[in-house]
Amino acid sequence: MITNANGLKGLGIDNAAVVKTIQEISGHIETIKNGVRSMIEERKRVNKIAESHKRAVAYCDDIKEKYFEDIRDAADKLELLVDDEDWPLVKYRELLFLR
Repeated sequence: MITNANGLKGLGIDNAAVVKTIQEISGHIETIKNGVRSMIEERKRVNKIAESHKRAVAYCDDIKEKYFEDIRDAADKLELLVDDEDWPLVKYRELLFLR
C-alpha cells in the first residue's frame, strides 16, 4: 500500500484515500500491540495470586474486562481492511459461518 501511495503521489494523483487506509491499519495494529503488552504485564501480576478463585476473578475483572474488548475491536476492524490473501488466519466472521 505504501508503494501504491507513493506511486500515486509520483504521478500527481491524489493518494489521500490510500494514506488514510494505511493510517487506519497502523492505528489498529498499534492498539493491538499496546493492549497485548499491557495484558501480558497484568497477567504476570494475576498469575502470582495463590488462591485459584481469586485468580479466576482477577482474570475476569482485571484482564478480560480491561483488555479483551479493545484488542478484539481493533482486530475486527483490521480484518475488514486487510485483503483475505494477506490475512493468514481464519477471520472471525468466517468462523461464524463454518459448517
